[in-house]
Amino acid sequence: MTAPDPRTGPDTGARPDADPRTGTGTGTGTGIVIGEDGLARPAWAASDPMLREYYDTEWGMPVRDEQGMYERISLEAFQAGLSWATILRKRPAFRTAFDGFDPEVVSRYGEAEVERLMADAGIVRNRAKILATITNAKATLALREKGGLVDLVWSFQPGTTPAPRTVAEIPTRSPQSTALSKALRKEGFAFVGPTTMFALMEAVGILDTHLLGSHRRGASGVWEA
Repeated sequence: MTAPDPRTGPDTGARPDADPRTGTGTGTGTGIVIGEDGLARPAWAASDPMLREYYDTEWGMPVRDEQGMYERISLEAFQAGLSWATILRKRPAFRTAFDGFDPEVVSRYGEAEVERLMADAGIVRNRAKILATITNAKATLALREKGGLVDLVWSFQPGTTPAPRTVAEIPTRSPQSTALSKALRKEGFAFVGPTTMFALMEAVGILDTHLLGSHRRGASGVWEA
């Protein structure tokens, strides 16, 4: 059997909105749910405490450090074909298994580390994705000579951000996410398709796709509510 190419794989981004959940509370008819705390959220973030915490404190907030950006690119890759909730629940195990997603450490992983990771039931045991994570660590280090990963990713921030009222109105890719995908692939990154990169741009604050009326709309400070 031919070994899987770590530069290919499903391009299914980890935007939680792509996996809506039925929320508790009162719906407004716009995709927003008013929770028992009186705060408006999309349905996917209204019922599961873990997803609600992630939505309220992390999703869409700016990430401007190399290690944080590398971690998010890595987790987006592992999410391909799975739900984001699965990855979020496994994130502590991922961080332990991948040495805190320190790219300098991960870039030195060899076959012994790959086999260790393949035996770790706490993470997603997909060899192609594990190899891609190592490949991307090396690419992250190489980018330091060209301004760095963070500057490259943020250079694709568009002039405007979507203003969706419902989850159905949120795009899954954009010209900027397609261009970012091409740029990262040119630098040697794997599992960075346009849809995955759109989800990354949402997650790290480059885009604000919080629904209009959500209590988190504009919370990043990058875009006005």
